[in-house]
Amino acid sequence: MVDQDIDECENNPCDENGICNNSPGSFSCSCKHGYYGDGKKDGRGCIAENSQFPVIKFSLGFSSVFVSVIIAMTWLYFSIQRRKLVRMREKFFHQNGGLLLKQQISSNGVESTKIFSAEELEKATNKYAEDRILGRGGYGIVYKGILSDERVVAIKKSRVMDQGQIEQFINEVVILTQVNHRNVVKLLGCCLEAEVPLLVYEYVSNGTLFHHIHNSGEMPWFSWENRLKIAAEAAGALAYLHSAASMPIIHRDVKSSNILLDNVYTAKISDFGASRLVPLDQTQVTTLVQGTLGYLDPEYFHTSQLTEKSDVYSFGVVLAELMTGKKPLSPTKSEEERNLATYFIMSIKENRFSRILESRILREGSLEQLQTAGELIKRCLNLKSDERPTMKEVAMELEGLRKYTKHPWNQQGNAEENMALLSEQSDLYDITITGQEFTTSGQGSLYIDMIYPSNNPR
Repeated sequence: MVDQDIDECENNPCDENGICNNSPGSFSCSCKHGYYGDGKKDGRGCIAENSQFPVIKFSLGFSSVFVSVIIAMTWLYFSIQRRKLVRMREKFFHQNGGLLLKQQISSNGVESTKIFSAEELEKATNKYAEDRILGRGGYGIVYKGILSDERVVAIKKSRVMDQGQIEQFINEVVILTQVNHRNVVKLLGCCLEAEVPLLVYEYVSNGTLFHHIHNSGEMPWFSWENRLKIAAEAAGALAYLHSAASMPIIHRDVKSSNILLDNVYTAKISDFGASRLVPLDQTQVTTLVQGTLGYLDPEYFHTSQLTEKSDVYSFGVVLAELMTGKKPLSPTKSEEERNLATYFIMSIKENRFSRILESRILREGSLEQLQTAGELIKRCLNLKSDERPTMKEVAMELEGLRKYTKHPWNQQGNAEENMALLSEQSDLYDITITGQEFTTSGQGSLYIDMIYPSNNPR
């Protein structure tokens, strides 16, 4: 006898909105369209889909609205901040003479000048990160920057500028962009959208002459011959600025740390933050005294009268550095040796010239070269500016020095013979120091800038 299947769906065991599906020995429930659940009377039953609105749909909707409001408020905030930033940059642009610069560029036809945006330079320096700093000076901080076109540049962030100097600053920017000399660091452009102007220069990869004098003296490449080459190149560049530029430029902060060396050790004059333009009908200008201790022209220091001979004095100190390997200021040394310029002059006067020269210079330099170089430095360091040579004369003498042939004794490495011969040249170096002797305090720092009013009692 075959068992007969009982239809459980006859008594509708499912929810009123459910559908009963009979099967042999069992049944199942499902829900009609528009409902969800297990469909059983004794289970969850069938629940209308629109019944979730009060809880789930409302929560989802509220969350969506809340997120939308947050996004809108965030967008509004950043839009306002961006507008403020744009207005601030426009303010700085006008404040720093942006319109004047554009007019000058247009009237002078300086096509190579570029006005960079603040955003562009921030990105290039990774927001002026500490690891991008190349150097610090009295006139600002120099950063290494990488532009969007992969060019590596040096970006100088200046100190706060006196508003009365804006027009002069713009004139300097325009003139420096027109300077085309292989031994002057090229100014690529500037940014006026920041609180202080930013200058963008070509990047020079091999550091400063100061570093090499005091850290690379025994390196094979830093020979007497190459030192003369670097000195001649730097002197030629300064001579160009003094006499061949469209308007004479006095650097006012010539020092070995402002002479850079590129990958083939070509000298390049840098850092024109203290530079001044001299109208063609003037030979001197009256300024607040600025410069670096150890290099500063004593006559300029006492009179505030700036001339191109002030650069000559400072360059004389650089030449003394190159020959002696000594720093311009050595606060820890004896009073006699503390100031290189004074020590160099006194050593010549007292027939001790050979004793202060670096041993390598004695070995490699010819007698004629050392004599001529010593005489040239003595003239550059003269306390009276009228008795100093011009930079053009200095450059010509240095070029002449490079053409001297070596003394045969030097070819045998006889440095002692050079010392004896130099000590005998008393007539050649017979000098008299007149006027008020300039010395620097032992408390001075090589990198501290001095700014004294012209009526300073000192």
